[in-house]
Amino acid sequence: MDTGLYVALSGQLALDRRMTTIANNVANAGTVGFRAEGVSFGEIVSRAASFTTSFATPGREHFSTASGGLTRTGNAFDVAVQGKGFLALATPQGTIYSRDGRMQMLADGQLVSLNGHAVLDAGGAPIQFDPSGGEPKIAYDGMIHQGGKRMGAIGLFTIAEGQAYTRSDNAGIIPAQEPEPVVSFANDGFAQGFVEEANVNPVHEMVRLIEVTRAFEGLQSLTDDVGTAERNAIQTLGGK
Repeated sequence: MDTGLYVALSGQLALDRRMTTIANNVANAGTVGFRAEGVSFGEIVSRAASFTTSFATPGREHFSTASGGLTRTGNAFDVAVQGKGFLALATPQGTIYSRDGRMQMLADGQLVSLNGHAVLDAGGAPIQFDPSGGEPKIAYDGMIHQGGKRMGAIGLFTIAEGQAYTRSDNAGIIPAQEPEPVVSFANDGFAQGFVEEANVNPVHEMVRLIEVTRAFEGLQSLTDDVGTAERNAIQTLGGK
């Protein structure tokens, strides 16, 4: 088989993966705290033949660290993460990290996400409120006061860029390496009474989708042309 077919196929597989991430971004454009996803591709060079051939790698996902817009809710249990940090939530699958700062207090005073996952402090411990203590005040550095009493602090964590990760609920991310707690709040913190929107621009994503679709169609056309040329050559040689 012509090497060009393998090259075109590797390109189509890469573009298909890119289309999947774009579709996922568009589908989550309204998801609070969602981080838009992209794919980085490299090059695999083969020297198996008498000439070198370059193939596209399968690609590696990465998420955007850009901040999304803020929506004021006025809810004392809502926080929007500022900067590049993440909240830590305890789930049955382990700790996940999210920018979805919509929280609630259970009847026993535990602070949890809307999905019922415990919100953790910088040391990885759940945060406990006084059920009858009224609404909390959450400072920029995550420090919580309720009824004039200090109740702890919401943990904020940074995820090293470029590492592997998986997705979870609550717009959550599970990184391959354990994140580091934020200790300086010069650029990272919380805004009480707000939530952060997804950092997805639907218009830009649709433009990218059109570009990727056209590129995919171009490679398909190339594949068809190569296949037609091979069939014609076989028919010609077979007729001799």
